[in-house]
Amino acid sequence: MKFKENSKSPITRQSTGLVGHGPAKQRGITALGFIILAVFIGLFVFAGLRLTPIYLNYMKVVGVLDGVLKEFDGQNPTRATIRSSISRRFDVESVSEITARDVKVTSEAGGFTVEAVYSHSSPFIANVSFKVDFDKKVTIRR
Repeated sequence: MKFKENSKSPITRQSTGLVGHGPAKQRGITALGFIILAVFIGLFVFAGLRLTPIYLNYMKVVGVLDGVLKEFDGQNPTRATIRSSISRRFDVESVSEITARDVKVTSEAGGFTVEAVYSHSSPFIANVSFKVDFDKKVTIRR
């Protein structure tokens, strides 16, 4: 659309508001774009909220196994004392998803291997869920 600046026509560039409003001056986000961005970010935040308790529980398991290692490393423990300590620490830490019976304590030439292998799943949206596999192993020397 061409405008005549000096003509007697009432339609001019200034009256239509087109002065200085080209594509270079437009900024911002549309409402639809904002909604899509908010949903995208919201999904990641919700996933983080669903996964945080799972990893916090794993950190408790790691703390228990590291505590057992510090307590018994080089002390010539028995399998029963190790299991007793794990059970006691699981109760104190309120560990869920894995019990002291699920922790494997195997005898090796130089001591014991204490291994916690388990999976934890959490529902996400509808029929979509997260399944996280954990494997923590410590070796207690005699």
